[in-house]
Amino acid sequence: MCKSGLVLALTATVLLIISCIAADKNKSKYPSPVAKTENYKTTKTPVTKKSSAEKPAPKYSVSNRAGEIATYADQKGYSTKYCFLIDMSLPSGQNRFFVYDLKKKSVSYSGLVAHGSCNERFISQARFSNTNNSGCSSPGKYKVGVLYRGQYGESFRLHGLDKSNSNAFQRGVVIHGYDCVPDEEIYPRVLCNSLGCPMVSYNFFDKLSGIIQQSEKPILLWIYQ
Repeated sequence: MCKSGLVLALTATVLLIISCIAADKNKSKYPSPVAKTENYKTTKTPVTKKSSAEKPAPKYSVSNRAGEIATYADQKGYSTKYCFLIDMSLPSGQNRFFVYDLKKKSVSYSGLVAHGSCNERFISQARFSNTNNSGCSSPGKYKVGVLYRGQYGESFRLHGLDKSNSNAFQRGVVIHGYDCVPDEEIYPRVLCNSLGCPMVSYNFFDKLSGIIQQSEKPILLWIYQ
C-alpha cells in the first residue's frame, strides 16, 4: 500500500470515531423509550367504573335504631338482650332483617325479609298501610307473641304497639318462613312479596325461633324505613 492510501485510511477511521462520539452526545439529550413510558404512566388518570350492583347503604345505622329500642324495651318491660330490626329502606334482595344483641351492641344475624304486595301482583319497594285486608306491610314497633302452627307452618304472632300498626294482630300479620325466600342475598334481584307479613327463609326462621323461645321476656320487632 502506498503512503497516500495509508493516510486516507487513517483519516477515514478518525472521522468515523469522531462522528460516533458526537452521535452519542446528541442521543443523551432525548429520553429513552422506557423513560417516556414511565412519564406517561405517572400522568395518566385511572378511570374507576361504578358497579351497578353496589349495595345501597341504610338511611339510618342499625346501632342507632337499636339504641332507641333498647330504651323503650327497658321502660316497657321487654327483652333488653335481643331485638329485631327490619330496615325497609333497603332493597328486598339485600339482608335487611337484623337480629341485634343489645348487650354486645352488635348484629348477631341478618337475613332477607319480604314486604307486602299491597294486593298487587308484585311491588319492588315497600308501601305501607294499617288497613285491614290491605296486604301491605305496616311500620312501627311490635311485640313478638306466641308460636302457633298456621297456613305457612310455624309462625309467631305480632302485636302492633304503634298507631301505624295497631291492626297487625287482627290482620294476621305474623313472622313466618316461606320457600320463595332464599338464605343468601340476591341483590340486585328482588324478592317475592308477602301479604303484609315479615316473611323470611325457613332457616332464618329457625334462628329467630330459637332466640324468641329462649327469651325470658317478649322481644321487640321494629319495622322502619
